[in-house]
Amino acid sequence: QVQLVESGGGLVQAGGSLRLTCAASGLTSSYYALAWFRQAPGKEREFVTGINWTTDNTKYADSVKGRSTISRDNAKNTVLLQMSSLKPEDTAIYYCAVGRLPPAAIPSDSSHSYDYWGQGTQVTVSS
Repeated sequence: QVQLVESGGGLVQAGGSLRLTCAASGLTSSYYALAWFRQAPGKEREFVTGINWTTDNTKYADSVKGRSTISRDNAKNTVLLQMSSLKPEDTAIYYCAVGRLPPAAIPSDSSHSYDYWGQGTQVTVSS
């Protein structure tokens, strides 16, 4: 059974940095993507970034491009999201998700492409 556990959220001042970690277990497929989504109060869940586990192809939302880096650690089965220059509008619950992905494909930005989700970690950016 696939399990995803996020950690690293917290309270940070605007302009600060944060690193989120997603620990994955139970993954049996060789071809999949791991992604981060976020959901702010009163808003729909939105894509932040994703990475192809096999090829390292990545995709970023325009709202975080240049301020965020997604990376993976195969040995630990974890995905990291490093965020800098944080803004109050980055405040949200951040979710890790995994879904099957064809080899060499770019991760999808649709939540429908992901089958398993973590419980989320709160990120709050104060102004």
